Amino acid sequence: MTDGSDLPPLREVINTYGLRAEKSLGQNFLLDLNLTGRIARCPGSLKDETVLEIGPGPGGLTRAILAFEVSHLYAIEKDTRCLEPLKNVSDAFGGRLTVLNEDALEIDEASLLPEKAHIIANLPYNVATPLLIKWLKKRELFKSMTLMFQKEVADRIVAEPRTKAYGRLSILCQWLCTVSRQFDISPQAFTPPPKVTSTVVKLIPRETPAYPADLEILEKVVAAAFNQRRKMLRASLKSLGVKPEPLLEEAGIEPTRRAEELSVEEFCKLAEAYRKAQ
Repeated sequence: MTDGSDLPPLREVINTYGLRAEKSLGQNFLLDLNLTGRIARCPGSLKDETVLEIGPGPGGLTRAILAFEVSHLYAIEKDTRCLEPLKNVSDAFGGRLTVLNEDALEIDEASLLPEKAHIIANLPYNVATPLLIKWLKKRELFKSMTLMFQKEVADRIVAEPRTKAYGRLSILCQWLCTVSRQFDISPQAFTPPPKVTSTVVKLIPRETPAYPADLEILEKVVAAAFNQRRKMLRASLKSLGVKPEPLLEEAGIEPTRRAEELSVEEFCKLAEAYRKAQ
C-alpha cells in the first residue's frame, strides 16, 4: 500500500487519537477531501517535487499533497498527539513523508530541504503572518507558497493602493512575490468551525524584487509611513530622523500624499532616497 487508499477516514482518525483541536495551537482541521485536493492543485504539477507543509494535524491536506506524486513531503507538526496518525500516513505513502515535531517559527528550512520546495499549508492563524514574513526573507528556497490565511490577512496581502487593506504586508509581499487570491473557504468546512472565513493565497517568489530597494530600509520607510497613515507623508515620515521633503522630492512624490496612496514602486523609490540620505 503506497497510495493511501487504505487509510481510515479523517473523522475516524480524530476520534481514535482524541485529536480535539487546541485553540492555543490555532488548530482548525480541514476534513473536506474536495477542498484539500483543490488546495494541493494550486501550485501546479507537484510530480517529483519537494513540498513543505506546516501544521498537518490529522493529515487531511497531507494526504492530498502526497496523492499528487510528490518526491518528498516535509511536515512540521508541533502537536505530539498528531505524530502517530501522521506516521500511519507516511507508511501508507511509502515513506515519502517526513514529520518533524518542531516549532515552524524556529526551524531552519535551508538545512531541512534538499532542494527548492513548494510550501503548502493551512496555517495556524496565530502564527500565520510571522511565518509568511520569515519565508519572504528566505524566498530563494521556495518555488511557490500556497497558504491559507484568515480572509482579513489575505485581503492585506493582495490589496491595491487606495484601499483600506493596503499596508505594510501588501507592499512587502507584492515587492518580493507575485500574489494571487485563489478561493475562500467557509468556516463550516473546518472542525471546529472558526469564527472567520479563510482564504487561500498563492505567492510565487520573484527571482529579483520588483523594484530596486534594500529590504531593511524599505521596511523602515513603510513602517514610518503607515504608523500614521492618516497623516500626509511630510508629517508621517518625520520619524525617520531626516527632513521628509527632500526625500519626497528625490522620489518624485507630492508631500501632501498619504501612505495608502503610494504604489509599491513609489515606496521603493522613497526607500532608495532615504538610503542615499543616510
